[in-house]
Amino acid sequence: MAGSAEQARHWRYAELPGVDLLRAHYIDKTFVRHTHEHYVIAAIAEGVDVFHHGDGEQHAGPGTLALINPDTMHTGRAGGPGGWRYGVVYPSPDLVAAIAAETTDIRGTPGFALPVLEDPYGVRLVHRVLWAADEGNALAADTLLRVAVTRLLRLNGGRLPQRAVRTAGARVAARARAVLEERLVDPPSLERLASELGVGPFALLRAFRDVYGMPPHTWLTDARVRSARRLLDAGTSPAEAAVAVGFTDQPHLNRHFTRIVGVPPGAYQRERKNVQDGEAALLVPSGVWQNRRHQQT
Repeated sequence: MAGSAEQARHWRYAELPGVDLLRAHYIDKTFVRHTHEHYVIAAIAEGVDVFHHGDGEQHAGPGTLALINPDTMHTGRAGGPGGWRYGVVYPSPDLVAAIAAETTDIRGTPGFALPVLEDPYGVRLVHRVLWAADEGNALAADTLLRVAVTRLLRLNGGRLPQRAVRTAGARVAARARAVLEERLVDPPSLERLASELGVGPFALLRAFRDVYGMPPHTWLTDARVRSARRLLDAGTSPAEAAVAVGFTDQPHLNRHFTRIVGVPPGAYQRERKNVQDGEAALLVPSGVWQNRRHQQT
């Protein structure tokens, strides 16, 4: 791969509402366990993206797509010393559902069946969506996105099973999640939470991991970052957002935000502020960010 520095740009294009966009080259980046509210459609251009999904590790190399459904726990790291380079689109559940209803036979909530799909043409489609968004070509970006989502659902789609809360353990996990959502800023200890729910701490820990794929404290960090993203999108400063969602300070938010989203909160917010700008920004180093625009060459 050309270049040795990690680079990433996480942005939105105003003419693609409900869609986040990412273009990145990661080398040493390690994504901790987390989830997304949107679908993840990651088109690998170079290197190998290794991520934990379900019961094991998945490897997505050049010409393949990593496909992750909303609220599905996963991680991410490089599969080799050169890292990996990819482009990602994150369409909202409402958008994917609308596309599926119009162009496929899927009924119910659509989703991807396999987390890795070999499809070089699909990879090219995703990168063309990003290029069109960079160029401000709304017609092309919207068209290519819909074509890509339709193609991937037809090749690798189906109806997502509903997460049924049937067992006692699953019900306890759901109640614990509700408590943590309500007390995001001042959560109870594991022992206190378990006591409030009438179970033992280890029973709660096992039940929560079984249902959500991560322990309660990891889920809490993920939920805080999600909430911080919404505040940043609304214009709240990173320092204020950090305290509002329960982090100690902005450096605390920066550390967890970057390990989950892939860019620091300041860079993330600047792209939101620039969503209407006509000029596109180049990739900038993912660990060191400047308060200036980078002209495209």
